[in-house]
Parts: sequence; C-alpha cells; structure tokens
Amino acid sequence: MIATSLARVADLVGGTAYDSDDVVVTGPATLDSRDVASGGLFVAVRGEHVDGHEYAPAALRAGAAAVLGERRVDGPCVVVDDVTRALGTLAADVRDRLDGCTVVGVTGSQGKTSVKDLLAQVLTRAGTTVATAGNYNNELGVPLTVLRADPDTRFLVVEMGARALGNIAELCAIARPDVGAVLSVGSAHLGEFGSVETIARTKGELVEALPPQGVAVLNADDATVAAMSTRTRARVVTYGMSDGADVAVRDLAVGPDGEPRFRLVAGDESVGVHVPLLGAHQASNAAAAAAVALAVGMDLPTVSDALGAATTRSAWRMERLVRDDGLVVVNDAYNANPESTAAALRAVAAMRGEGRVVAVLGEMLELGDASHRAHSDVGSLAADLGVTHVVAVGSGARPIHEAVLAAGAPSVAVDDVNDAVAWLRTYAGPGDIVLVKASRASGLERVADALLSPPAQHERVAGTEPEDGGGRDDEGNDGR
Repeated sequence: MIATSLARVADLVGGTAYDSDDVVVTGPATLDSRDVASGGLFVAVRGEHVDGHEYAPAALRAGAAAVLGERRVDGPCVVVDDVTRALGTLAADVRDRLDGCTVVGVTGSQGKTSVKDLLAQVLTRAGTTVATAGNYNNELGVPLTVLRADPDTRFLVVEMGARALGNIAELCAIARPDVGAVLSVGSAHLGEFGSVETIARTKGELVEALPPQGVAVLNADDATVAAMSTRTRARVVTYGMSDGADVAVRDLAVGPDGEPRFRLVAGDESVGVHVPLLGAHQASNAAAAAAVALAVGMDLPTVSDALGAATTRSAWRMERLVRDDGLVVVNDAYNANPESTAAALRAVAAMRGEGRVVAVLGEMLELGDASHRAHSDVGSLAADLGVTHVVAVGSGARPIHEAVLAAGAPSVAVDDVNDAVAWLRTYAGPGDIVLVKASRASGLERVADALLSPPAQHERVAGTEPEDGGGRDDEGNDGR
C-alpha cells in the first residue's frame, strides 16, 4: 500500500481517528487478523457469523498499524459508519496515486479467476504485477486488491464479480480500469439476475467504464460479449477461435495429459503455445490473457513463453493430483455452473487412458427455474462423453443421476460426501481419473481430500456440513 497517515485515512473516509498521532499505514489492508502484515490496516467487518472488531486486538498485536472499523477499539483506529464504503473510498484514493500503473479489469460468468491468474504470470514478465488474491472480487475484495498496489506497481489485475445490476460499475468507480476483459456471459447466478440479458448488461458495465484511450478485450466466440463493442469508447480487441478474431486460437489439440496445444495468431505473427493446465477451455483463457498482454505492449514470443510456464494458482480449480498408486483426482470443487461443469467433463474425458473416468458431481446452485434442465443436461453430456460412472451427490444433483440412467450409462446417487467417499473407495483405483465438481456449498473438495489420504477402517470425512467458503463468492467464481 502507498504509505498513508492515519489522519489522512480518517479525513478521506469521513471517519474519526483515535490514538492516531504519527501513525502511518504502510502495509496492505486485510480482513483476516491471521494475515496481518507489519504496518498494515486491519479492516473490521461485522459479518453474519463473525464480528471482526473482536479480532482487532490480535491484529494490532500481530503488527497492524491501525484498525478501520465501525466502533472504537483499543489502539490506533478510524471509526466510520460504513466500513465497506470507507474501504472503497480509501482504495479510490490509492488508485488516484498510482502513476505509471495500468489497471486491468477482468469479468465473466466463468473464466475470470483462471484468466486473472494467467495474466498475473504473463504481465510480471513486463513489470511488477499485483493481482486479485483468490476470489476477492466483490465490494470488499476489489478495494483490498487496489490497496495492495504501491508506487512500484506497473500492472494491477482486478477480478470483478457481481450479483446484481450496477455491481461492476461500482467496482470500476474504485479501480478505474484502463483495460477491461469480458470473457463470457453464461448462466451463473441466473436465479439472482433473473435473465441472461441482465447478466450481459452487468458484465458490459466494465467496458462502459473504460476511458477513450483504454482497451476493451472481448471474446469473439461469445456473441453476447462480442456485441459489447458498441457499448465502449475504448479500442476493441477480440480473441478466440472465430474467424476475424484479433488474437486467434488455431489448430487446437488436447493430448492425453489434458493440456491444450495450439497456434496463437496476432496480426502477421504466429507462435506455438502449450498451456500446462487442464482442459481445451484453457486455450480461450490463454488467448484472453495474451490479448491483454499484447494490448499493453508485450510481444508475442514473450507472452507464449510465459503461458508455457503457467501454473495453477487458485486452489480447487482443475487441480490435477496423483495418489501414490496412480489414481488421478481432478479437484474442481471450488464452484460450478453448467458451462464450467461441461468444460470440466470434456477435459477429463479427453484425458482418458486405459483406466476409467468417474465424475463426482454435486448441485449447481442459484440457477433459478433453469436448475432442473441444467442438471439434466450435465448428466446427458456425461453419458455422451463416455464417462465410465457418475456419482451424483445430494438431492440437488438427482436430475444428473436420472439423466445419466436415461441415457443408458452407469450412475449412482448418494446422500452426502461420506457416502460418495465410501462408494469410491470400493470402485476407483490405480489408473482411474476422478473428477470432483459442484457449487462451493456442497463441500465436495472433501471427497478429493479423502481420496488422496490413506484409507482408514470406518473412516468418516471431517466437517461434513457445507461451508460458506469464507465470504461471498460473486458470479459463482468457478475458475473456468
């Protein structure tokens, strides 16, 4: 964070400072008292289950310079009426002071976490880069990301999620992106938005916020996204497999390792790219990252080299894990929607060797009236792809099970994580591939953990109640 006196913080956010003499915030802001940096700012948020103010003393002992909260605590602090609004105001001030820094906004119904992670690894080749940590993509996460930037930051990559019309515009008012990438318009959170059209309007708020000298990076393969070119004053750059895409994927192939290889074409240049991540959809993610990187002045060979060295940076998103006996577990349990689940199924189907492919699938939440049909379509796709066996976990996944059976393919329906693990213990073995995929509340990452741990007699999986993931996860944040 750019060094800011506590008195200035109070003045900026319209708060009251206490014990603020000579206190300067020099480190990043955080909501977690266990993650305090020396000189940082602890932001005390009053949540549904936890009141951050109770952890303020621990944060100060851990080295926080001060606390931003809604009531006074013992030690240096600034007290405001609305800590979320104050955090956004403080971040906007830091953004104003980021001279020489290019801010990149990334949004989409799926893909934004993967593209954000790829961009963080590509842009660092050209300069110091700060990117959203994990899925911090909402009204708290975006300011926290901006506040991590300092005078040496050349690129700031900000993932942006939404649950309602206007959310992206609010985040753009804080981060003020120079480049905006819109990746997809899908059915994630359709139940909350009400229609795909409203989702598209919300996503397009990113390109509407760009300045005339900015760049809008749009997915040419998604007609709804491509149509956003009329909603921006910025220069438009398209990417994808479609004819006419400015940054184009050509000759895409996925080998037995599940990793895409292709030619990336931009203007008169062409380079071979191998992205060491799982799934054909990673080619589109790589092209999006490449389009942004080229727009900010990087050259194609450097971009290709960086993409070829990419690693998975966010947990539970197409993580390939291999047990000692050769069982492969693909943990994609962070979240799910119909599009991302289809991509995951295609990825593991392409990896199939001599062994079997088992898809452990849970409920995809927040799909509204489209839920039953969406789950049935996933089951039909699993059968069409030749998945050896489907394990549908929980009552919400029952339409998946029924569709698989209707297609004449094997499936079993189980009540919970423990039942899924028990079934898999007797079925999956060396050489098999097990995909684990569901919305976050299903907690199916525990299936992956159990499969990778040595089996124990009468073992039960700890923590079988669904977890909330530590806060709101906008847009489903499926990591595609």
